[in-house]
Amino acid sequence: MAPLDFLNHLLNFVAPAFAVGFLCAILGRVSMRRAAKAPAWWAQGAINFVVGVAVLAAGLVIFGRDGKMTTYAALVVACGTSQWLVAGGWRR
Repeated sequence: MAPLDFLNHLLNFVAPAFAVGFLCAILGRVSMRRAAKAPAWWAQGAINFVVGVAVLAAGLVIFGRDGKMTTYAALVVACGTSQWLVAGGWRR
């Protein structure tokens, strides 16, 4: 596989984690009250992105291929939970 093909596959693999992670961070600002020590939105998005990539990698290992709807459902749940924890929703 050529390096550009590998980069294309890698970016397409992590794109759902990027989109869901940063959408959770941005929408979390709108829908939740901001906690006193909550990080900036971009830091929350980065944390959600890392959690999302870990979930996608686990889905790839468990199922042997990417793109399974179960993995995407786990991605949404994991990013939502991560956003709730990072934004301080558990303190209420």
